[in-house]
Amino acid sequence: MVTTLSNYLDSRYRADISEGYDGVVRVAIGGYYGTGTLLYDGKAIVTAAHLFEGISETSASVYFETAQGDITLNASNILLHPDYNPEDGNNDLALIWLTDDAPTSAERYDIYRQSDEISQDFTMVGYGVPGTGNSGAQEDYNGAYVRLMTQNTFDASADELKDALGYTMGWTPTENSQLIADFDNGMSTHDALGMFLGIDDTGIGVMEGIISSGDSGGPAFIEGKIAGIASYISSLETYSYAPDIDTSTNSSFGEIAAWQRVSYYQQWIDESIRSHYRNAPSKASDVQKSVLEGDGGVSYAYFLLEFTGTRSSTQAWVSVDYASRDGSAHAGEDYIAVSGTLILYPNENEAVIPVEIIGDNTVENNETFYMDVFNPIGGSFGEGIVTLTALRTIVNDDML
Repeated sequence: MVTTLSNYLDSRYRADISEGYDGVVRVAIGGYYGTGTLLYDGKAIVTAAHLFEGISETSASVYFETAQGDITLNASNILLHPDYNPEDGNNDLALIWLTDDAPTSAERYDIYRQSDEISQDFTMVGYGVPGTGNSGAQEDYNGAYVRLMTQNTFDASADELKDALGYTMGWTPTENSQLIADFDNGMSTHDALGMFLGIDDTGIGVMEGIISSGDSGGPAFIEGKIAGIASYISSLETYSYAPDIDTSTNSSFGEIAAWQRVSYYQQWIDESIRSHYRNAPSKASDVQKSVLEGDGGVSYAYFLLEFTGTRSSTQAWVSVDYASRDGSAHAGEDYIAVSGTLILYPNENEAVIPVEIIGDNTVENNETFYMDVFNPIGGSFGEGIVTLTALRTIVNDDML
């Protein structure tokens, strides 16, 4: 990850273990690598499709750095977005399902679902080649893979830049599907989007940064949720403006980076993940209200949401917010806490909320936890009802 003033060893740029980024992983494909992020189901990694160009789509390794140690897991399945278009940088998304359980200490992340990302600051995390804005990424870097973090501001959507530059920009992003940010050093002479779009913003100071080689597929977080997936970087100039500090595409000051806009792709991500749930119920009679703890790893407890009303239109989305809550079971010890938003898309009338149950060999009583569902949009729970609550029992299966 390229940063501005200090080298990558500066503690301000380190995304160290137990600082909230242990679900950001290094993804290795053949002789190349990129970055990915563990999604809310605890089984799928979201990353960039272009990492798989020209190589087998069935082979990948995922490296976790967590409080449980460094753990390598393989891919059981890889899915590229069906409309991935490398020429225009469109639909540059892939999902990787792990063969084994992700470390329970690795954060799981929900996706950012609002469409208000532009003008918001974000935090990017990745395993990219380090460097500085003045000199760019270190071309000869052969040091350790280090997980770094820095920040920037989403300035615009990439199609806005295409509208402004026309043929000068040699690719055509799909409308509203890519978010862009430039790499500023506080000087208007290197404010690329100030020059091209009139968005005069010369950066956020010492934490300003941008993606570099190895950050592809990495997350841009807003409010702890995945708002963007790192896709590409570009050095652009016109007859009037040349903001890049060195005119080379090397992640230096004056360059522009693009992230796939996750809110635009949330339906594809959600529906793809739901299709891979193990033994998920599809009707109320299939719901298991008790789940065996197991001796290790994780298993799923499912909560089923069913919509029985009528949509305002056939294309309307119906959503609820949800959050798990301790009973006698404790999050982090007995199960992995979850919270987020569940959306029922057109032609969907039910979906599950999965919760990972943490197995162990400790003899203990059966334990319970709750799921609260609230803030319905596009439907209601009934007159005067603001929250629905369901309970699950974790059955101890360890013997004295």
